[in-house]
Amino acid sequence: MAARSQVQDLQEAVFCSICLDYFKDPVILKCGHNFCRACITQYLKESKISPSYPCPQCREAFGEGEFQPNRQLRNVVEIAKKFPDPKGNKACEKHGEFLKLFCEVDEIPICLVCRESRSHKEHAVVPIEEAAPDYKDQIQSRLESLKKEREEILSYKLSGENTSQELLKQLETERQKIRSEFQRLRQFMEEQERLLLAQLKELIKEIEERRDEHVAKLSEELSSFSSLITEMEQKCQLPASVFLQDIKGTLSRCERKKFQNPVAFSSELKWRIWESSQNSAVLATIVKKFKDSLSSRQRLDKANVTLDPDTAHPRFILSADWKSVRWGDTPQALPNNPERFDTMRCVLGCEGFTSGRHYWEVEVEWGGLWDMGVARESVSRKGRIQVNPEQGIWAVECGEVLYCFSMIHKRHHPFSLSRAPSRIRVYLDCERGQVTFFDAGNEDLIFSFPPASFAGERIRPFFWFSWPGVGVRLTLCP
Repeated sequence: MAARSQVQDLQEAVFCSICLDYFKDPVILKCGHNFCRACITQYLKESKISPSYPCPQCREAFGEGEFQPNRQLRNVVEIAKKFPDPKGNKACEKHGEFLKLFCEVDEIPICLVCRESRSHKEHAVVPIEEAAPDYKDQIQSRLESLKKEREEILSYKLSGENTSQELLKQLETERQKIRSEFQRLRQFMEEQERLLLAQLKELIKEIEERRDEHVAKLSEELSSFSSLITEMEQKCQLPASVFLQDIKGTLSRCERKKFQNPVAFSSELKWRIWESSQNSAVLATIVKKFKDSLSSRQRLDKANVTLDPDTAHPRFILSADWKSVRWGDTPQALPNNPERFDTMRCVLGCEGFTSGRHYWEVEVEWGGLWDMGVARESVSRKGRIQVNPEQGIWAVECGEVLYCFSMIHKRHHPFSLSRAPSRIRVYLDCERGQVTFFDAGNEDLIFSFPPASFAGERIRPFFWFSWPGVGVRLTLCP
């Protein structure tokens, strides 16, 4: 700090008190004060006092020509110019002088020599200290704008992080639920497996016991018959006198009661075996339905939605392919069939859905206020209707002016978007009763309705121009 102060003192000592700049060809008066030769000469010309003149600094009188060149001071000036300005002022690269002025035309700092040059002589200039506050105010204003924009970006970043955390939290909950449900399913299937295998083991044991018992009985009968046959064959080989002895008893033994095959497996046992096979068939059916259900839940079908001309309001003009609709200047002469909306500016999609997961996309040409979503097949077509889930309509209202979407039945809950989406994706999950809207351009979530019960009713795409502005058009994407 001391060295900085000494440099400042040195530089102030080599400044002319008239032009407030470095001495140029310095001269010294007899009073000891120094001035630029040009400055003191001009001072003499402008002064009306003669033959003596007061020193501009101490007022001591001196005569014309009573000043001498101060070569030592000139050398000191050259040395002082090499030191940096302690006040932070920069020197002109072209002239080596301090930049004390500001050109308001070129908006650059200049030195006193630049001021007299052809480049700036006709330009408005002000002291650099006066120009700085104005530009600081401009920078400050822009700085506030930049800070505000930075805060918005930080807000978007925080919102994105919060959304991701919320989504991750939901997915973690779903993961736990899936693990828990599959654990319960495994326990149930293991219990059923143990039960069914135990039943099969019991049936196998019973069949084996019945088989052994049946074989034992048949073996006993076979042995008896074999003994009798052997006896009769031996009898037939005897002489007649011996053979005929007790012939009546021999014939009686040959005429024994016909053998009756014992029942090895009862109807009741066969019924139990059939029941066991039915259990296996039921289990196979359950597994197939479970697999089909999971496959169906994992499949997301893009619907080729078209507009139903039979439902369109008379002022609606549909394209030839029924993919686009715009607002007409006058009503068309169309039959007032039961399906047609006569008061509300609505139209339904031709397609309807009772199961599965589907989505379609709509391109929007901004210029009005409109709604899109889904509606029940049974939604009222005549007179005024309320656009809300209670009336069988799940839709969002979209406006160009504020780039804001709001639920019709809850206008006090708007939600803002960073930009007006040019393409909106409508997502429908029939099983869960879920209707969700996305910005198809950047995949941002716009809004998701709470799950509802469609009760198996056919659900159709829904569109409504609540305020048909100039040039508004909705086009269903292929």
